[in-house]
Amino acid sequence: MATYLNYKWIALSNTTLGGFIVALDGACVMIALPAIFRGINLNPLAPDSLSYLLWLLSGYSLVLAVLVTTLGRIGDIFGRVRIYNLGYVIFSVGSILLSFTWSTGPAGAIELIIFRAVQAVGGACLFANSAAILTDAFPENQRGTALGINMISFIAGSFLGIIVGGLLAELGWRWVFRASVPVAVAGTIWSYLALREIGIHKNARIDWMGNLTFAAGLTMILIGAIYGLNPSATSSMSWTTPFVLSMFIGGLVLLVAFFFIEQHVKDPMFQINLFRIRAFTTGNLAGFMSAMARGGFMLMLTIWLQGIWLPIHGYDFEITPLWAGICMIPSRLGILLLGPLSGRLSDRYGARYFATIAMILTAVGFLLLLMLPVNFKYPLLRRSSFSMVYLWACSLPPTRRRS
Repeated sequence: MATYLNYKWIALSNTTLGGFIVALDGACVMIALPAIFRGINLNPLAPDSLSYLLWLLSGYSLVLAVLVTTLGRIGDIFGRVRIYNLGYVIFSVGSILLSFTWSTGPAGAIELIIFRAVQAVGGACLFANSAAILTDAFPENQRGTALGINMISFIAGSFLGIIVGGLLAELGWRWVFRASVPVAVAGTIWSYLALREIGIHKNARIDWMGNLTFAAGLTMILIGAIYGLNPSATSSMSWTTPFVLSMFIGGLVLLVAFFFIEQHVKDPMFQINLFRIRAFTTGNLAGFMSAMARGGFMLMLTIWLQGIWLPIHGYDFEITPLWAGICMIPSRLGILLLGPLSGRLSDRYGARYFATIAMILTAVGFLLLLMLPVNFKYPLLRRSSFSMVYLWACSLPPTRRRS
């Protein structure tokens, strides 16, 4: 019994570290993007270089989205701890490769994109199995607390990443990637020494057709979106070019095929019947729109602060990553403070009204941002950001649910 009690805290601390470094690394890269592209001598906002910026940002998320479900199923079959430990190794290798990127210009950007994809494979292994490891390690009456702590570590990593990324960019763009190497290696050694399989393995088949159609469909749509933003020979964008249209149409066809495949295979990658549950469908749709709003806002704010607002207020380009991170603290700090509180209130009073009010406040926040002048005062941005923090806090899953 004592060994079991000790192991659950070992599992929690290790999976918390894994979530923390993945979130920290993602936030560091986002805030340091201008410094990274300056380091490889490439202007990411130039018409012929914009796709590199979009791939570096979106490729990581695409790999995570495509692989998380599959790696979770593989973990159920072959062992969750085994796949989780492998994730640490792959993430460490990706971090090392990123820190030693040797090329500049477009070749350097391509290397960064590939190595970030390697990192994403490791991150998918960690994400897909960390919650399952905690579920195996903790008794039922403590699982909500364990998962909540694990979630807060991810938020804390995102919060600290915007500051750490700015500080590391001051040392040099390679340090944005080097800093995660010792932590990832230490986590790898710790997980292999401390974690053990206590879950029950399930005999199931991998839905290869579902995985392939889902991955190919999402990839084609992302390719269409990225190249649609690039200028064409006759227009400032390429949304109506044959290549972009074929990517969108082909991607949609494959996703429709995925929908029908999942209804007829024995062990589907995803249970389509879940979408018959109204709360599940609307909740996921709201979460998807929340993520789009949050991601778009953070990306545009990062580029705007470092490329326009801070320079016209007298800041040198070399120090803009650090000060952009400082300026973005209110939005992250609000999430960190309100996340646990909103979870408790949702447990007690239900999440529907909080989520609805949050969406309204988010719309108000974006309207306030639209009214900002080009040379706005920082307190105005801070207030507009806080208007949207409520949504992000309420969109986080509460640590416990009422039965």
